Amino acid sequence: MAKISYAEFKKKLMDPDVPDSEIAPYLTADREASGPFDPRIEPDPKKVEMGPEAQMDVESAIRWGNAICRWRRQQAFERRISSGVRKPVLVSEGDSWHQFPFLIEDVIDHLNLDFLIWSLDAAGDTADNMVNRNPEFMKALVEQKRNKVAGFLFSGAGNDVIGEDLLGNPVLGTLVKNFQRGKDAAWHVDKAKLSAVLSQLEKGYQKLVSTVRMDPDFKTLPIFFHGYGYAIPGGFPGDKRHPIYAKQDEWLGGPLKEKGIVDLKLQRDIVRVLIDALYDMLHSVAGNSKTSFVYVVDVRGELKEGDWADEIHATSDAFGRVAARFKKVINAAI
Repeated sequence: MAKISYAEFKKKLMDPDVPDSEIAPYLTADREASGPFDPRIEPDPKKVEMGPEAQMDVESAIRWGNAICRWRRQQAFERRISSGVRKPVLVSEGDSWHQFPFLIEDVIDHLNLDFLIWSLDAAGDTADNMVNRNPEFMKALVEQKRNKVAGFLFSGAGNDVIGEDLLGNPVLGTLVKNFQRGKDAAWHVDKAKLSAVLSQLEKGYQKLVSTVRMDPDFKTLPIFFHGYGYAIPGGFPGDKRHPIYAKQDEWLGGPLKEKGIVDLKLQRDIVRVLIDALYDMLHSVAGNSKTSFVYVVDVRGELKEGDWADEIHATSDAFGRVAARFKKVINAAI
């Protein structure tokens, strides 16, 4: 691939009609700065001439990839609306399952084929930040009344259960006990610590729902949650995943090995226990969807070993199947 000037690269970025797949080959990742739901993407200096202007652009933008992707998505949304596209309008707020910058076609990328989605999503965002510290969703929902907003998608909690804490430490280091021979996966999960995490998350999700419902126009607006899939810890013999933004076993496999848990089935079963507990909490928040108008999109079992691009994100094709589950629930609700 021939090296291009930053001006050429930026022209591609600033044109929402240029697909992400055409931009992706010019990108690389900062592995040291990347987190489990926060891949730090940046121009590859081997493929893009990175002079002072380029460096300033990248360094001045917090989470450069997120900022560019959000702008591109919102520009595309406005263009589609202006051109008369008639599809249901949704607002989306979430983490990297909803916004994986450039390198993977995520859930929202796939859903955008069938819906008009105003995206607030950002890789690395947390439920606490989206609900408590920097809430943007209500402003966006109100603004999209003019386009007859039909639903609200929310993706959070990944870092709290299978990601990392605010200090950058894998949460499995605190949620999982040291290996004990003869004990099953459920025993190896520290129930008290997991309960505390889920209790805090539940409060956040309940606050999100009650905030939306405070607007008289949104008393029955469908709200959609999900609890991720059965992620597969990395670093096992034959693991073919080699993401440029993380080690094979950075977030799940490594922390479990540090606890002395090396049996692959036990590792995967522990993750299943955590994901199932997250879904239990989400279903508790949703209650009866027929009266609450809150829906949990259950994607458990959809993703098999070959469907994961890394320990916690699906491949582009597999995210398409995940999105199909979303589409089925969304269409039934709106």
